[in-house]
Parts: sequence; structure tokens; C-alpha cells
Amino acid sequence: IQSQQHSSMELATTLTSHTVQNAVREVGINPNHWYAVSWANQLKPGEIIPVVIWQQAIAVYRDINGQLHALEDFCPHKGVALHKGKVHGCNLACAYHGWEFDNQGSCVKIPYLPEKQKLPRATVRSYPIQEKYNLIWIFPGEPSLATTCQIPHIPEFFESEWLVVPISAHFQAHFSICNENTMDVFHGFLHQGLQGWFDPVLLSLKETETSVCAKYNVSYKGHMAKFLGLSDRADTVTTLPITVEYRYPHYATSLQGVSSLYLMRLPIGPKESRSFALFFFKVRLPQWVLRPLKPILVPLLQRFVLSKFLAQDIEMIESEQRNYLANPQRRYVEINPAIIAIQRLIIRQYKQFMQKSIQPSLKYQERETITNSTGTNGS
Repeated sequence: IQSQQHSSMELATTLTSHTVQNAVREVGINPNHWYAVSWANQLKPGEIIPVVIWQQAIAVYRDINGQLHALEDFCPHKGVALHKGKVHGCNLACAYHGWEFDNQGSCVKIPYLPEKQKLPRATVRSYPIQEKYNLIWIFPGEPSLATTCQIPHIPEFFESEWLVVPISAHFQAHFSICNENTMDVFHGFLHQGLQGWFDPVLLSLKETETSVCAKYNVSYKGHMAKFLGLSDRADTVTTLPITVEYRYPHYATSLQGVSSLYLMRLPIGPKESRSFALFFFKVRLPQWVLRPLKPILVPLLQRFVLSKFLAQDIEMIESEQRNYLANPQRRYVEINPAIIAIQRLIIRQYKQFMQKSIQPSLKYQERETITNSTGTNGS
């Protein structure tokens, strides 16, 4: 699809056969985006955690002042993982020999060297990092682009009428499989035992250079639908529109002011992914009643509702990954055009990044060729 970054292309919603692009199961990420790596409140001052963003191992630590820092999880002395070390003030000290690195990745102290002795030029890569929505975000790509790229906008996080339920997941699967599951409203069949949605209809589908937005109609029935405000009565069917938007590399979903979901995808490697999701619900209770109930409702929804849905999705996603690995040449047929659009977007983002990465090296090679050629002719 040839489209401009800000232009939107309306796609057909007809459910017809398409051949799945198996290449989507092999591509890497475009690292020039912000990726959520952990819940911020789980990292206390003086603590370190290891994270991986598409095969890049990173040590994340919070210094004694509460500030977050991210360094490549690799000591340039012996190659030991830095996340095994200790936080010394604002620096990170390797567990092996105590070499200390500041938040820019420069070696600033070696404990067994005299204070006035010059330190070796040992450096480790640092990453742009920030904290928002109780999430830790890292920019694994070109650091100069971090200020021009925005993390997802989540206005509900600051609005008291919403009940926010955080939940994370770990998948032994390529991120494309996980992303297709999130866009695939037609898999409500899987969740029918949990009073999930049914009778989905794809109403509209739009694609831009960086996003895919699908609008569906879905139906609900049962006590869970009534509790979440989807239906007035448990024994009646309510049909509502739901919007699912994949803004590479994350998701935003809205169900007509009743609920919304922001799902942040963390690709770890070719066969492993994670997600950090924030679910927002408008429970039909006055604020004075809802406020003291939130500490009770949140873990109940996590354990007895969202975790059960998630467990069913994980089983399907990991089964899909295993069967793909067993026979990568097998052909698959998809009839939801939104899934095909997701695959195009994932492949397009990866190709764009790879092309931009190759261009500087090609320019360098051209300069070298010209220099060498000039030197030869002048000799």
C-alpha cells in the first residue's frame, strides 16, 4: 500500500481469503519507538532489574534519588551482566570487580586503583528512559530520535471516574502473533465459557503508514456484562461498537465509553514477547462508593476475569508459534483483512528501519571508495 504517513486509506471489510505472509514471523522490530519494560512501582531506589528489548539486554536501575537509568547489561571489563551489580549513589557498580559506571555509561571509578590514576576509556551504551503511567519506558533505537517520538497518550489514567486494572503477560511467541490476537475480535468464540463477546461484525478498517484502525460491532450477555456496564440486564443481549487501533508498536482499544484498553507490546526475541496492559472500566457506582472499593475490585478483576481470558489467549498464541516453528513453509489462510493489514504494517516498519540503517553505511562506503580512488589516481 502506497500511503503518506498522515493519510488514511479505507480498506474493504469483506471477509475473504488471503494468504498469510510467513515473513512476518521472522522480522525484527523498528527500535525507534518507546517500549514499556516494567511497572515503575516495582523498582525501588537502589534496585536493578534486567530487561530485554528485541535481543538487546539492558540493566535498568533507580538511583538513591529515585531517578531511572538504563545501561547496556554488559560490563566492558569482563562482560559480566551489570544487573548483577549494585547501585552506588547515582552509579551502577559491576558485581565482579566493582567498576562503576555513571548514567551515561562512562567508567568513573575502579575501587582498586589510586584516586589520581587515570581510568581506562571503558564505556557502555546508555538508553533514553522515562517513567509515565506507572510504566518504565526505554527508547532502544537512535537516541537522537527519542525526543521526537511520543509514548502513547492515556488520558483515562488521570481521570478519577475510571477504574484502572494493570495486567502483564509473558508469551513464548513472536510479537506478530501476539499483535494479531489483539486485533482479532473474531476469536470471541475462544472465550464463550467466560461470558465473552459474540457475533462480531467488522464495520470499517483504515490503514496509515503507522497504524491500523478497525471498528467492530460485538454483542454481550450475562452477569459479567452487567457488572462492567455493558448491559442493563444479565439476560439480554447488548450490541456495542468497539474500536481497535494498532499504533505501531502498541494498541489502544475503546468500547463506547464503557471501557478502554492500552496494551504496550514488548518484543523480546524471535520466540518471546511480553505485554503491559492498562484496562479502564466505568463501574456504575458513585465515586464515594467506588474509591474505597478500588483496592478490592482491582485484584478481583485481575485474578477472576482478565487472567482467565489471558490464559486462554496465551495457550492459542503459543500453540500457533510451536506449529509455525515445526513447519515454517506451511501456508496459512486468513479471512480478516485487519490481520493482513497488521502484517503489512509490521513488515513495513521493519523494512523502513533496516533501509535507514543501511543508508549511512552505504554513504560511508561511497566516501571510502572515492577517497581511495582519488588517492590512487594522485600517486
